[in-house]
Amino acid sequence: MSKFKFKKNEKTPEVSTASLPDIVFMLLFFFMTVTVMKDDSLKVVNELPNATEVKKLEKKDRIITIYIGKPAKPFDEVLGEQPKIQINDSFISISDVGAKVLEAINNKPEAIRGFVTISLKVDKKASMGLVDDVKEELRKINALKINYTTYEGDTLKNLED
Repeated sequence: MSKFKFKKNEKTPEVSTASLPDIVFMLLFFFMTVTVMKDDSLKVVNELPNATEVKKLEKKDRIITIYIGKPAKPFDEVLGEQPKIQINDSFISISDVGAKVLEAINNKPEAIRGFVTISLKVDKKASMGLVDDVKEELRKINALKINYTTYEGDTLKNLED
């Protein structure tokens, strides 16, 4: 004879949902604090070239991005088809590159100003002369740490088109 008797008609208790709103709000606050919003809206056509030797930049807070390409659809009617330079949601001329980059560097925290990298996102159809002019303006302000942003892939695809 057994000492334990099992009740066959007893149902399992329901799962308590009292803590469910707490969990939902905790996840909401987590994603609100961790999510990073996109800084710039792209106003130029930016089809990046392919490269075989690529390295990912780890610290995004130390990067200033310069976009070079022809203006995108709503802006091409006013600005034309020639490649333009974009920094921080605005088109600039070559002579303004140094001032805008120095302004962007000064907006960074003082501890990382010496480690800032200038990232050039150049459309593969843009002329190299414009890129050289931008690099010359960066040399004038002693911004010598430059990165070219590309896609990883076969470099022969750059010759197509």
